[in-house]
Amino acid sequence: MAKSSSPAPVPDDRTEPAVPGASSESLLRQGYRFALSLTHEPSRAEDLLQDGWLSLLKANGPRTAAYLITAIRSRFVDQHRRNLIAPMESLDDRFHPATEAENGFWSDPCEGAALKMTLQRALGLLRPEERAVLLLSAVEGYTAREIGELLDAPRGTILSLMHRTRAKLRRWLTTHSEPEART
Repeated sequence: MAKSSSPAPVPDDRTEPAVPGASSESLLRQGYRFALSLTHEPSRAEDLLQDGWLSLLKANGPRTAAYLITAIRSRFVDQHRRNLIAPMESLDDRFHPATEAENGFWSDPCEGAALKMTLQRALGLLRPEERAVLLLSAVEGYTAREIGELLDAPRGTILSLMHRTRAKLRRWLTTHSEPEART
């Protein structure tokens, strides 16, 4: 009696997320966090994510974190180069009371506002590639080798950048943060 062995179905990279159990929604959240680490501006991060996701869909590319992060990074670099040639001022950068009120609504009042502002200020001083490496390692949990593959850089360069970024943050936070009053 001959066994009929049919090959196991192979998941299609274009429809299956890179991480088992991950959805398009979690992939988009990861992409947004990466874009935000590059831009440090929510509106620009949303635009980068949208551009990256659209390119992924148009190219019928694989719906993986690596592909999305590469697409977002490419668009960020393109925008940076374009801004060097012809700087533009975003209308979103201007103060708008309704936007400020909405942003205040969503923040958690239990978090230390002073600490949050200090951390945001410190992260704002980092270069985009430093914020990206910090996010990918500390938040997303990628190894230096994986970050190197995502950003097309040698592992040693990534390790060095991670070390310098953490040291820079540590130096700035120790000189600029004020201890919170204990009650």
